[in-house]
Amino acid sequence: MDSDPEKTLTGGLSSRDPLRGFDGRIIKPCKPRNDNFLAPSPYRPLVAACDRLRCWYTPFSEERDHALSCSMGHAVTEKLLHTLLSSIDHSTRQEYGAGLLRFAQFCDDHNIDEQSRMPASEVLLAAFISEKAAGVLSDSAAQNWLQGLHFWHKINDAQWNGSQLLKQTLKGVRKLVPATSRRAKRPPVTIEHMWALWRALDLRNSLDAAVWACACTAFWGCCRLGELTVRTRYSYDASKHVRRDALMCWVSRNDGVRSLHFHLPWTKSTQWEGADISLTGRPDLDPLYAIRQYLHANSTVPSEAPLFSFEVAGGSWAPLVKDWFLTRCRSVWSQAGLQDVFGHSFRIGGTTELLLSGVAPEVVAAQGRWKSLTFMLYWRKIESILPLFISRSYSQTRIADAGLALEHFRIRNGITSSV
Repeated sequence: MDSDPEKTLTGGLSSRDPLRGFDGRIIKPCKPRNDNFLAPSPYRPLVAACDRLRCWYTPFSEERDHALSCSMGHAVTEKLLHTLLSSIDHSTRQEYGAGLLRFAQFCDDHNIDEQSRMPASEVLLAAFISEKAAGVLSDSAAQNWLQGLHFWHKINDAQWNGSQLLKQTLKGVRKLVPATSRRAKRPPVTIEHMWALWRALDLRNSLDAAVWACACTAFWGCCRLGELTVRTRYSYDASKHVRRDALMCWVSRNDGVRSLHFHLPWTKSTQWEGADISLTGRPDLDPLYAIRQYLHANSTVPSEAPLFSFEVAGGSWAPLVKDWFLTRCRSVWSQAGLQDVFGHSFRIGGTTELLLSGVAPEVVAAQGRWKSLTFMLYWRKIESILPLFISRSYSQTRIADAGLALEHFRIRNGITSSV
């Protein structure tokens, strides 16, 4: 294998243009921050984190690109790379790029030759995580770095050598997480939080109606808040965010049960498969009434706008930004003297309330779109924080009953008791 780094600059084995991003744009050199210093190398041009997967090379990837270009042509090779990189979001490419940087720094510090960096041996991967993460970072940060390296290997058709040694190293990283890197326990949104919103919000107000409808959907639908809101006013993506004119199926059964169903085009876990959301009518804190009232209070919002967009002054409209939503909720909860919570707390709280209300675990798991094992792991996390955020709504009896139902669920699904 010819590993002369100059060939990256002179058009040797590499068939990619290191100065052009996967989306075709011209990439300008990016001056690194002080903590991102990297030894100069033609294999690793100074580009933004999101472009490192595309622009960073190894001798292995050069030879692979050369072989593909010779057999199928440069255009096919570029199209394949573009398609592979399109499989993950821009934010994920940024996160993965951070892992590539730390790995390159580690290899430079220890004089690891270019050929050994891809495919990386399991010992090299374990040593990297041990030095850069153990006792310094959270295990989730270490996992993100490794996921980035794994994806980098995958798109270059390189063997991934992560196995038992790497798994054991990650267990050690988890044990050694410093207190400063431990995430604070996330309290659930309780039924008291929901009642406080109901009493304080003016559902004739366009924003308040949107906030209430979104809160009910996130809580009773066990949704991630990011599935229902947008990150910024200008980050709406019609291919990912549910639109106001999405097909909504309103169902009224003969036994009086009412429900509403609609489809999310994209979720964090299922990606483009999306997910179906089902909401059931209730005698109080009714999510169906909340959505009807939202639609009525925001009747001039265009159909192509994201769901929960609201009317603003001047006859215009705005999407419901996650931070705006949380700011409005927190102002209500602060005045009511309730515990401050986070965006994910709606999913935690809705799951908890349904279980403590006696809803069968299988139904709750389906509502939150969990597989049985994932759901058990999720409940274990919730179970551990309930004593910290107990309220009048969560009696010890209800918690015990829910725990017993989950134990039966575990047995029915053949899940080990160690979970």
